[in-house]
Amino acid sequence: MTATIDSASDLTTEPLRSRRNHWNNQVRRHAFMTPDGPALKFLGQVTTWRQLDERTRAFAAALTRRGVGFGDRILLVMLNRTEYVEATLGANLIGAIPVPVNVRMSPAEIAFLVADSGAKVIITESLLAPLADAVSASTGAIDSTIVVGDTDNEAHLKYEALMAEDASDLQDIDIPEETVALIMYTSGTTGKPKGAMLTHQNLQAQAVTCLQALQTRPDDIGACVAPMFHIAGLGAMTPLFYMGALSVIHPLGAFDPNDMLDTLEREGTTSIFLVPAQWQAVCAAQQAKPRKLNLRVISWGAAPASDTVLRAMSETFPDAINVAVFGQTEMSPITCVLEGKDALRKIGSIGKVVPAVTARVVDPEMNDVKRGEVGEIVYRGPNMMKGYWQNPQGTADAFHGGWFHSGDLVREDDEGFLYVVDRAKDMIISGGENIYCAEVENALFGHEKIAEAAIIGRAHEKWGEVPVAVVVLAEGVEDLTLEEMEPYLNENLARFKHPKDLVIVDELPRNAGGKVVKPTLRSSYGSKDAGLAK
Repeated sequence: MTATIDSASDLTTEPLRSRRNHWNNQVRRHAFMTPDGPALKFLGQVTTWRQLDERTRAFAAALTRRGVGFGDRILLVMLNRTEYVEATLGANLIGAIPVPVNVRMSPAEIAFLVADSGAKVIITESLLAPLADAVSASTGAIDSTIVVGDTDNEAHLKYEALMAEDASDLQDIDIPEETVALIMYTSGTTGKPKGAMLTHQNLQAQAVTCLQALQTRPDDIGACVAPMFHIAGLGAMTPLFYMGALSVIHPLGAFDPNDMLDTLEREGTTSIFLVPAQWQAVCAAQQAKPRKLNLRVISWGAAPASDTVLRAMSETFPDAINVAVFGQTEMSPITCVLEGKDALRKIGSIGKVVPAVTARVVDPEMNDVKRGEVGEIVYRGPNMMKGYWQNPQGTADAFHGGWFHSGDLVREDDEGFLYVVDRAKDMIISGGENIYCAEVENALFGHEKIAEAAIIGRAHEKWGEVPVAVVVLAEGVEDLTLEEMEPYLNENLARFKHPKDLVIVDELPRNAGGKVVKPTLRSSYGSKDAGLAK
Protein backbone atom coordinates (compact mmCIF):
# COMPACT_ATOMS: atom_id res chain seq x y z
CA MET A 1 0.00 0.00 0.00
CA THR A 2 1.35 3.43 -0.94
CA ALA A 3 1.79 5.85 1.94
CA THR A 4 -0.01 9.16 1.63
CA ILE A 5 0.66 12.53 3.17
CA ASP A 6 -2.43 14.14 4.61
CA SER A 7 -0.99 17.56 5.39
CA ALA A 8 2.09 19.68 5.06
CA SER A 9 2.72 19.20 8.77
CA ASP A 10 3.58 15.56 8.07
CA LEU A 11 6.55 16.61 5.97
CA THR A 12 9.92 16.81 7.62
CA THR A 13 11.22 20.37 7.86
CA GLU A 14 14.85 19.30 7.64
CA PRO A 15 15.17 19.85 3.86
CA LEU A 16 13.85 23.39 4.35
CA ARG A 17 16.33 24.15 7.10
CA SER A 18 19.27 22.60 5.29
CA ARG A 19 18.79 24.60 2.10
CA ARG A 20 19.04 27.94 3.89
CA ASN A 21 22.02 30.00 2.81
CA HIS A 22 23.58 31.33 6.01
CA TRP A 23 26.72 30.83 8.02
CA ASN A 24 25.17 28.37 10.46
CA ASN A 25 24.47 25.95 7.63
CA GLN A 26 27.93 26.52 6.21
CA VAL A 27 29.49 25.54 9.52
CA ARG A 28 27.24 22.46 9.61
CA ARG A 29 28.21 21.60 6.03
CA HIS A 30 31.93 21.66 6.82
CA ALA A 31 31.28 19.74 10.05
CA PHE A 32 29.78 16.94 7.89
CA MET A 33 32.24 17.13 5.02
CA THR A 34 35.58 18.00 6.69
CA PRO A 35 34.92 17.59 10.43
CA ASP A 36 38.57 17.61 11.47
CA GLY A 37 39.54 20.52 9.23
CA PRO A 38 40.63 23.71 11.04
CA ALA A 39 37.97 26.42 11.19
CA LEU A 40 39.37 28.92 13.69
CA LYS A 41 42.71 29.51 15.36
CA PHE A 42 43.29 31.86 18.28
CA LEU A 43 46.48 32.12 20.33
CA GLY A 44 47.61 28.76 19.01
CA GLN A 45 44.36 26.95 19.86
CA VAL A 46 42.66 25.35 16.85
CA THR A 47 38.89 24.80 16.65
CA THR A 48 37.80 22.28 14.03
CA TRP A 49 34.60 22.54 12.04
CA ARG A 50 33.06 19.73 14.11
CA GLN A 51 34.01 21.45 17.35
CA LEU A 52 32.68 24.80 16.14
CA ASP A 53 29.37 23.18 15.20
CA GLU A 54 29.11 21.38 18.54
CA ARG A 55 30.02 24.42 20.63
CA THR A 56 27.67 26.61 18.62
CA ARG A 57 24.82 24.21 19.39
CA ALA A 58 25.82 23.99 23.05
CA PHE A 59 25.70 27.75 23.44
CA ALA A 60 22.37 27.96 21.61
CA ALA A 61 20.91 25.38 23.98
CA ALA A 62 22.24 27.24 27.03
CA LEU A 63 20.65 30.49 25.83
CA THR A 64 17.34 28.73 25.18
CA ARG A 65 17.24 27.34 28.73
CA ARG A 66 17.63 30.86 30.04
CA GLY A 67 14.70 32.21 28.09
CA VAL A 68 16.45 33.60 25.01
CA GLY A 69 14.46 32.96 21.85
CA PHE A 70 13.80 34.03 18.28
CA GLY A 71 14.29 37.78 17.83
CA ASP A 72 15.78 38.42 21.28
CA ARG A 73 18.88 40.61 21.38
CA ILE A 74 22.13 39.79 23.17
CA LEU A 75 24.95 42.28 23.70
CA LEU A 76 28.51 41.18 22.82
CA VAL A 77 31.09 43.10 24.88
CA MET A 78 34.27 41.23 24.00
CA LEU A 79 37.60 41.53 22.27
CA ASN A 80 38.51 39.33 19.31
CA ARG A 81 38.48 35.67 20.33
CA THR A 82 37.04 32.30 19.33
CA GLU A 83 34.13 32.68 21.74
CA TYR A 84 32.98 35.78 19.86
CA VAL A 85 32.30 33.61 16.82
CA GLU A 86 30.72 30.81 18.86
CA ALA A 87 28.38 33.21 20.66
CA THR A 88 27.36 34.92 17.41
CA LEU A 89 26.62 31.65 15.62
CA GLY A 90 24.96 30.14 18.69
CA ALA A 91 22.57 33.07 19.04
CA ASN A 92 21.77 32.96 15.31
CA LEU A 93 21.03 29.24 15.52
CA ILE A 94 17.91 30.01 17.56
CA GLY A 95 17.06 33.23 15.72
CA ALA A 96 18.43 35.52 18.44
CA ILE A 97 20.23 38.69 17.34
CA PRO A 98 23.76 39.52 18.51
CA VAL A 99 24.51 43.22 19.06
CA PRO A 100 28.29 43.78 18.81
CA VAL A 101 29.52 46.63 21.00
CA ASN A 102 32.60 48.78 20.48
CA VAL A 103 34.45 48.10 23.73
CA ARG A 104 36.05 51.54 23.58
CA MET A 105 32.68 53.13 24.32
CA SER A 106 31.93 54.63 27.72
CA PRO A 107 29.40 52.95 30.05
CA ALA A 108 26.88 55.70 29.25
CA GLU A 109 27.22 55.07 25.51
CA ILE A 110 26.76 51.32 25.93
CA ALA A 111 23.80 51.91 28.24
CA PHE A 112 22.07 53.68 25.37
CA LEU A 113 22.55 50.58 23.20
CA VAL A 114 21.01 48.42 25.91
CA ALA A 115 17.98 50.69 26.14
CA ASP A 116 17.59 51.01 22.39
CA SER A 117 18.09 47.34 21.52
CA GLY A 118 16.18 45.96 24.50
CA ALA A 119 18.95 43.45 25.17
CA LYS A 120 18.57 41.38 28.34
CA VAL A 121 21.80 39.38 28.12
CA ILE A 122 25.43 40.54 27.99
CA ILE A 123 28.25 38.25 26.92
CA THR A 124 31.64 39.55 28.00
CA GLU A 125 35.08 38.39 29.18
CA SER A 126 37.08 38.74 32.39
CA LEU A 127 38.92 41.89 31.33
CA LEU A 128 35.72 43.69 30.36
CA ALA A 129 33.42 42.31 33.06
CA PRO A 130 33.67 45.54 35.15
CA LEU A 131 32.48 47.52 32.12
CA ALA A 132 29.58 45.11 31.60
CA ASP A 133 28.69 45.30 35.29
CA ALA A 134 28.69 49.10 35.20
CA VAL A 135 26.31 49.03 32.24
CA SER A 136 24.09 46.46 33.93
CA ALA A 137 23.94 48.48 37.16
CA SER A 138 23.14 51.74 35.37
CA THR A 139 20.36 50.29 33.22
CA GLY A 140 18.81 47.69 35.52
CA ALA A 141 17.74 45.90 32.33
CA ILE A 142 20.20 43.00 32.14
CA ASP A 143 18.94 39.61 33.32
CA SER A 144 22.11 37.59 32.68
CA THR A 145 25.81 38.38 32.32
CA ILE A 146 27.86 35.58 30.77
CA VAL A 147 31.63 35.81 31.28
CA VAL A 148 34.34 34.10 29.26
CA GLY A 149 37.22 33.31 31.61
CA ASP A 150 37.53 33.69 35.37
CA THR A 151 35.10 35.70 37.48
CA ASP A 152 34.60 36.07 41.22
CA ASN A 153 31.11 37.49 40.87
CA GLU A 154 28.61 34.80 41.80
CA ALA A 155 25.93 36.56 39.78
CA HIS A 156 27.89 35.92 36.60
CA LEU A 157 27.31 32.86 34.45
CA LYS A 158 30.54 31.20 33.37
CA TYR A 159 30.74 30.63 29.64
CA GLU A 160 32.49 27.26 29.80
CA ALA A 161 30.03 26.00 32.41
CA LEU A 162 27.22 26.74 29.97
CA MET A 163 29.09 24.98 27.19
CA ALA A 164 29.41 21.88 29.35
CA GLU A 165 25.65 21.53 29.77
CA ASP A 166 23.76 18.85 27.87
CA ALA A 167 22.66 20.26 24.50
CA SER A 168 20.60 17.28 23.39
CA ASP A 169 17.35 19.12 24.12
CA LEU A 170 18.06 21.85 21.54
CA GLN A 171 15.20 22.05 19.06
CA ASP A 172 16.20 22.74 15.46
CA ILE A 173 14.26 25.64 13.98
CA ASP A 174 14.15 27.12 10.51
CA ILE A 175 15.90 30.49 10.17
CA PRO A 176 14.89 32.21 6.89
CA GLU A 177 17.48 34.27 5.07
CA GLU A 178 15.53 37.46 5.78
CA THR A 179 15.98 36.93 9.53
CA VAL A 180 18.10 39.64 11.17
CA ALA A 181 21.51 38.15 11.94
CA LEU A 182 23.20 41.20 13.50
CA ILE A 183 22.34 44.67 14.74
CA MET A 184 25.42 46.79 14.09
CA TYR A 185 25.21 50.24 15.66
CA THR A 186 26.62 53.16 13.74
CA SER A 187 26.47 56.77 14.90
CA GLY A 188 24.14 59.08 13.03
CA THR A 189 24.46 62.74 12.20
CA THR A 190 22.10 63.57 15.07
CA GLY A 191 24.59 62.02 17.47
CA LYS A 192 22.27 59.13 18.35
CA PRO A 193 23.57 55.69 17.31
CA LYS A 194 21.39 53.79 14.85
CA GLY A 195 21.21 50.00 14.73
CA ALA A 196 21.62 48.69 11.18
CA MET A 197 19.70 45.41 10.88
CA LEU A 198 21.79 43.05 8.76
CA THR A 199 20.11 39.84 7.62
CA HIS A 200 21.58 36.47 6.75
CA GLN A 201 20.98 37.33 3.10
CA ASN A 202 23.00 40.52 3.54
CA LEU A 203 25.93 38.61 5.00
CA GLN A 204 25.87 36.00 2.25
CA ALA A 205 25.87 38.76 -0.37
CA GLN A 206 28.94 40.10 1.42
CA ALA A 207 30.50 36.62 1.24
CA VAL A 208 29.94 36.38 -2.51
CA THR A 209 31.40 39.85 -3.04
CA CYS A 210 34.53 38.91 -1.07
CA LEU A 211 34.86 35.58 -2.86
CA GLN A 212 35.05 37.46 -6.15
CA ALA A 213 37.08 40.49 -5.03
CA LEU A 214 39.59 38.62 -2.87
CA GLN A 215 39.62 35.41 -4.93
CA THR A 216 39.12 33.33 -1.78
CA ARG A 217 40.10 29.65 -1.98
CA PRO A 218 39.47 26.66 0.33
CA ASP A 219 43.18 26.46 1.16
CA ASP A 220 43.39 30.11 2.19
CA ILE A 221 44.44 31.14 5.66
CA GLY A 222 42.75 34.44 6.43
CA ALA A 223 43.79 36.85 9.15
CA CYS A 224 41.00 38.40 11.23
CA VAL A 225 42.68 41.56 12.53
CA ALA A 226 39.85 44.11 12.44
CA PRO A 227 37.73 44.27 15.61
CA MET A 228 34.83 41.84 15.49
CA PHE A 229 32.58 44.59 16.84
CA HIS A 230 33.05 46.25 13.42
CA ILE A 231 31.39 44.79 10.35
CA ALA A 232 34.88 44.69 8.80
CA GLY A 233 35.78 42.00 11.34
CA LEU A 234 32.80 39.66 11.13
CA GLY A 235 32.25 40.51 7.46
CA ALA A 236 35.76 39.37 6.56
CA MET A 237 34.99 35.92 7.94
CA THR A 238 31.96 35.31 5.69
CA PRO A 239 33.91 34.14 2.61
CA LEU A 240 36.11 31.92 4.76
CA PHE A 241 33.04 30.23 6.23
CA TYR A 242 31.67 29.85 2.72
CA MET A 243 34.81 28.15 1.41
CA GLY A 244 35.72 26.22 4.56
CA ALA A 245 39.00 28.10 4.89
CA LEU A 246 40.85 28.79 8.13
CA SER A 247 40.39 32.06 10.03
CA VAL A 248 43.29 33.06 12.26
CA ILE A 249 41.90 35.46 14.87
CA HIS A 250 44.31 38.11 16.11
CA PRO A 251 43.85 39.51 19.63
CA LEU A 252 43.05 43.19 19.94
CA GLY A 253 45.49 45.55 21.59
CA ALA A 254 48.25 47.98 20.71
CA PHE A 255 49.21 47.25 17.10
CA ASP A 256 52.78 45.92 16.82
CA PRO A 257 53.85 45.54 13.16
CA ASN A 258 56.75 43.24 14.01
CA ASP A 259 54.54 40.96 16.06
CA MET A 260 52.01 40.98 13.23
CA LEU A 261 54.62 40.01 10.65
CA ASP A 262 56.00 37.25 12.86
CA THR A 263 52.47 35.88 13.24
CA LEU A 264 51.82 36.04 9.49
CA GLU A 265 55.02 34.10 8.85
CA ARG A 266 54.30 31.51 11.55
CA GLU A 267 50.69 30.92 10.47
CA GLY A 268 51.35 30.94 6.72
CA THR A 269 48.65 33.58 6.29
CA THR A 270 47.55 34.11 2.68
CA SER A 271 45.15 37.06 3.00
CA ILE A 272 44.83 40.02 5.34
CA PHE A 273 42.93 43.31 5.65
CA LEU A 274 44.49 46.29 7.44
CA VAL A 275 43.79 50.01 7.56
CA PRO A 276 46.34 52.29 5.84
CA ALA A 277 48.03 53.37 9.08
CA GLN A 278 48.71 49.71 9.87
CA TRP A 279 50.00 49.00 6.36
CA GLN A 280 52.39 51.92 6.65
CA ALA A 281 53.89 50.42 9.81
CA VAL A 282 53.90 46.86 8.43
CA CYS A 283 55.71 47.87 5.23
CA ALA A 284 58.41 49.70 7.18
CA ALA A 285 58.91 46.74 9.54
CA GLN A 286 59.03 44.21 6.69
CA GLN A 287 61.59 46.26 4.79
CA ALA A 288 63.72 46.58 7.93
CA LYS A 289 63.52 42.84 8.70
CA PRO A 290 62.14 40.73 5.83
CA ARG A 291 60.06 37.68 6.72
CA LYS A 292 59.20 34.78 4.47
CA LEU A 293 55.49 35.34 3.91
CA ASN A 294 52.78 33.57 1.90
CA LEU A 295 50.57 36.60 1.40
CA ARG A 296 48.53 36.22 -1.78
CA VAL A 297 45.98 39.00 -1.19
CA ILE A 298 46.50 42.22 0.76
CA SER A 299 43.54 44.55 1.20
CA TRP A 300 42.81 47.87 2.82
CA GLY A 301 40.01 50.30 3.51
CA ALA A 302 38.15 52.22 6.26
CA ALA A 303 40.35 55.30 5.70
CA PRO A 304 42.08 57.03 2.78
CA ALA A 305 45.52 55.71 1.77
CA SER A 306 48.23 58.08 0.60
CA ASP A 307 50.27 57.57 -2.56
CA THR A 308 53.27 56.84 -0.32
CA VAL A 309 51.50 53.99 1.49
CA LEU A 310 50.15 52.41 -1.70
CA ARG A 311 53.55 52.48 -3.36
CA ALA A 312 55.16 51.02 -0.23
CA MET A 313 52.63 48.18 -0.26
CA SER A 314 53.38 47.48 -3.92
CA GLU A 315 57.14 47.51 -3.37
CA THR A 316 57.06 45.48 -0.15
CA PHE A 317 54.61 42.80 -1.34
CA PRO A 318 55.10 42.72 -5.14
CA ASP A 319 53.64 39.22 -5.55
CA ALA A 320 50.40 39.94 -3.66
CA ILE A 321 47.15 41.22 -5.13
CA ASN A 322 46.45 44.66 -3.64
CA VAL A 323 42.70 45.22 -3.25
CA ALA A 324 40.97 48.32 -1.85
CA VAL A 325 37.46 47.87 -0.46
CA PHE A 326 34.93 50.61 0.26
CA GLY A 327 31.48 50.65 1.78
CA GLN A 328 29.60 51.11 5.01
CA THR A 329 27.93 49.11 7.74
CA GLU A 330 24.46 49.49 6.24
CA MET A 331 25.67 47.73 3.08
CA SER A 332 27.24 44.79 4.94
CA PRO A 333 29.68 46.61 4.10
CA ILE A 334 31.42 46.41 0.69
CA THR A 335 29.97 48.35 -2.25
CA CYS A 336 33.05 49.24 -4.29
CA VAL A 337 36.36 47.50 -5.00
CA LEU A 338 39.57 48.77 -6.55
CA GLU A 339 41.33 45.75 -8.03
CA GLY A 340 45.05 45.21 -7.66
CA LYS A 341 45.76 45.82 -11.33
CA ASP A 342 44.39 49.35 -10.95
CA ALA A 343 45.81 50.12 -7.47
CA LEU A 344 48.60 52.42 -8.69
CA ARG A 345 47.00 53.53 -11.95
CA LYS A 346 43.92 54.84 -10.11
CA ILE A 347 45.40 56.06 -6.85
CA GLY A 348 42.75 57.89 -4.84
CA SER A 349 39.87 55.94 -6.34
CA ILE A 350 37.54 53.63 -4.40
CA GLY A 351 37.22 51.52 -7.54
CA LYS A 352 34.05 50.35 -9.22
CA VAL A 353 30.71 49.18 -7.86
CA VAL A 354 30.71 45.43 -7.12
CA PRO A 355 28.59 43.12 -9.33
CA ALA A 356 25.83 42.48 -6.76
CA VAL A 357 25.15 46.18 -6.16
CA THR A 358 23.21 48.69 -8.23
CA ALA A 359 24.40 52.28 -7.73
CA ARG A 360 23.61 55.76 -8.98
CA VAL A 361 25.28 59.13 -8.46
CA VAL A 362 22.51 61.67 -7.92
CA ASP A 363 21.77 65.27 -7.02
CA PRO A 364 19.50 66.22 -4.07
CA GLU A 365 16.41 65.79 -6.31
CA MET A 366 17.47 62.19 -7.17
CA ASN A 367 18.44 63.10 -10.73
CA ASP A 368 21.49 61.31 -12.12
CA VAL A 369 24.46 63.65 -12.47
CA LYS A 370 26.77 63.59 -15.48
CA ARG A 371 30.07 61.76 -15.31
CA GLY A 372 32.68 63.97 -13.73
CA GLU A 373 30.12 65.89 -11.67
CA VAL A 374 29.77 65.45 -7.92
CA GLY A 375 26.71 63.75 -6.45
CA GLU A 376 25.67 61.39 -3.68
CA ILE A 377 26.11 57.69 -4.37
CA VAL A 378 22.94 55.69 -3.60
CA TYR A 379 22.55 51.93 -3.61
CA ARG A 380 20.30 48.92 -4.03
CA GLY A 381 21.24 45.26 -3.70
CA PRO A 382 21.04 42.06 -1.65
CA ASN A 383 23.62 43.36 0.81
CA MET A 384 21.47 46.40 1.71
CA MET A 385 20.34 46.44 5.35
CA LYS A 386 16.75 45.73 6.33
CA GLY A 387 16.51 49.09 8.06
CA TYR A 388 17.43 50.75 11.36
CA TRP A 389 16.28 49.00 14.50
CA GLN A 390 13.19 50.67 15.98
CA ASN A 391 13.89 53.81 13.99
CA PRO A 392 11.24 54.16 11.27
CA GLN A 393 12.06 57.81 10.61
CA GLY A 394 15.76 57.09 10.25
CA THR A 395 14.94 54.20 7.93
CA ALA A 396 12.58 56.33 5.83
CA ASP A 397 15.22 59.04 5.52
CA ALA A 398 17.88 56.53 4.51
CA PHE A 399 15.68 54.98 1.82
CA HIS A 400 13.87 58.05 0.49
CA GLY A 401 13.35 57.83 -3.23
CA GLY A 402 13.61 54.05 -3.11
CA TRP A 403 17.41 53.90 -2.77
CA PHE A 404 19.74 53.69 0.20
CA HIS A 405 21.47 57.02 0.69
CA SER A 406 25.13 56.59 1.60
CA GLY A 407 25.86 60.19 2.49
CA ASP A 408 29.05 59.93 0.41
CA LEU A 409 29.63 62.55 -2.27
CA VAL A 410 31.52 61.08 -5.21
CA ARG A 411 32.48 61.70 -8.82
CA GLU A 412 32.90 59.12 -11.57
CA ASP A 413 35.66 59.29 -14.17
CA ASP A 414 35.35 58.34 -17.84
CA GLU A 415 36.32 54.72 -17.09
CA GLY A 416 33.70 54.26 -14.38
CA PHE A 417 36.07 54.57 -11.41
CA LEU A 418 34.66 56.42 -8.41
CA TYR A 419 36.35 58.99 -6.18
CA VAL A 420 35.03 60.21 -2.81
CA VAL A 421 34.94 64.00 -2.77
CA ASP A 422 33.41 64.57 0.66
CA ARG A 423 31.17 62.95 3.22
CA ALA A 424 27.77 64.51 3.32
CA LYS A 425 27.26 63.27 6.85
CA ASP A 426 30.31 65.22 8.01
CA MET A 427 32.06 62.12 9.27
CA ILE A 428 35.69 61.91 10.35
CA ILE A 429 37.55 58.60 9.87
CA SER A 430 40.42 58.29 12.34
CA GLY A 431 42.48 55.12 12.27
CA GLY A 432 39.56 53.22 10.76
CA GLU A 433 37.07 54.44 13.39
CA ASN A 434 34.08 56.52 12.34
CA ILE A 435 33.66 59.76 14.29
CA TYR A 436 30.53 61.80 13.68
CA CYS A 437 30.92 65.49 14.36
CA ALA A 438 27.39 66.01 15.68
CA GLU A 439 27.89 63.34 18.35
CA VAL A 440 31.07 64.97 19.67
CA GLU A 441 29.53 68.44 19.41
CA ASN A 442 26.52 67.32 21.45
CA ALA A 443 28.85 66.09 24.17
CA LEU A 444 30.80 69.35 24.19
CA PHE A 445 27.62 71.40 24.47
CA GLY A 446 27.08 69.80 27.88
CA HIS A 447 30.34 71.16 29.28
CA GLU A 448 29.73 74.05 31.64
CA LYS A 449 32.53 76.17 30.19
CA ILE A 450 31.47 75.82 26.54
CA ALA A 451 28.77 77.94 24.93
CA GLU A 452 29.14 76.79 21.31
CA ALA A 453 31.18 74.08 19.61
CA ALA A 454 31.97 72.76 16.14
CA ILE A 455 34.05 69.71 15.24
CA ILE A 456 36.18 69.53 12.11
CA GLY A 457 38.68 66.98 10.79
CA ARG A 458 42.37 67.64 10.55
CA ALA A 459 44.68 65.56 8.38
CA HIS A 460 47.13 63.35 10.28
CA GLU A 461 50.06 61.32 8.95
CA LYS A 462 49.29 58.25 11.08
CA TRP A 463 45.54 58.26 11.69
CA GLY A 464 44.33 59.81 8.45
CA GLU A 465 42.22 62.36 10.30
CA VAL A 466 41.74 63.51 13.89
CA PRO A 467 38.92 65.62 15.38
CA VAL A 468 39.55 69.23 16.32
CA ALA A 469 37.16 71.24 18.50
CA VAL A 470 36.50 74.89 17.71
CA VAL A 471 34.63 76.41 20.66
CA VAL A 472 33.18 79.60 22.04
CA LEU A 473 33.60 79.81 25.81
CA ALA A 474 30.70 80.46 28.14
CA GLU A 475 30.28 83.98 29.49
CA GLY A 476 32.81 84.78 32.18
CA VAL A 477 35.12 81.89 31.29
CA GLU A 478 38.57 83.07 30.28
CA ASP A 479 40.36 79.85 29.37
CA LEU A 480 39.93 76.11 28.82
CA THR A 481 42.34 73.28 27.97
CA LEU A 482 41.95 69.72 26.75
CA GLU A 483 43.67 68.49 29.91
CA GLU A 484 41.02 70.22 31.99
CA MET A 485 38.28 68.66 29.91
CA GLU A 486 39.67 65.11 30.01
CA PRO A 487 37.56 63.77 32.94
CA TYR A 488 34.40 65.09 31.30
CA LEU A 489 35.35 63.63 27.92
CA ASN A 490 36.20 60.25 29.46
CA GLU A 491 32.75 60.13 31.02
CA ASN A 492 30.84 61.01 27.88
CA LEU A 493 32.82 59.82 24.85
CA ALA A 494 34.96 56.89 23.75
CA ARG A 495 38.59 57.98 23.79
CA PHE A 496 39.06 57.80 20.03
CA LYS A 497 36.33 60.44 19.68
CA HIS A 498 38.13 62.95 21.92
CA PRO A 499 39.23 66.18 20.17
CA LYS A 500 43.00 66.21 19.67
CA ASP A 501 43.18 69.99 19.61
CA LEU A 502 41.09 72.80 21.07
CA VAL A 503 40.70 76.12 19.27
CA ILE A 504 39.00 78.97 21.16
CA VAL A 505 37.27 81.64 19.06
CA ASP A 506 35.07 84.63 19.82
CA GLU A 507 32.31 83.39 17.53
CA LEU A 508 31.62 80.62 15.02
CA PRO A 509 31.08 81.61 11.36
CA ARG A 510 27.44 81.12 10.38
CA ASN A 511 25.40 81.52 7.22
CA ALA A 512 22.13 83.43 6.88
CA GLY A 513 20.22 80.44 8.17
CA GLY A 514 22.30 80.31 11.32
CA LYS A 515 24.20 77.14 10.35
CA VAL A 516 27.92 76.93 11.13
CA VAL A 517 30.01 77.32 7.98
CA LYS A 518 32.47 74.48 8.45
CA PRO A 519 34.49 75.05 5.26
CA THR A 520 35.60 78.34 6.80
CA LEU A 521 36.68 76.54 9.97
CA ARG A 522 38.51 73.86 8.01
CA SER A 523 40.48 76.35 5.96
CA SER A 524 41.43 78.30 9.07
CA TYR A 525 42.12 75.58 11.62
CA GLY A 526 43.52 72.55 9.88
CA SER A 527 41.48 70.94 7.13
CA LYS A 528 43.03 68.18 5.05
CA ASP A 529 44.20 70.82 2.59
CA ALA A 530 45.84 72.89 5.30
CA GLY A 531 48.65 70.44 5.98
CA LEU A 532 49.41 67.47 8.17
CA ALA A 533 49.11 67.42 11.93
CA LYS A 534 52.20 65.83 13.44
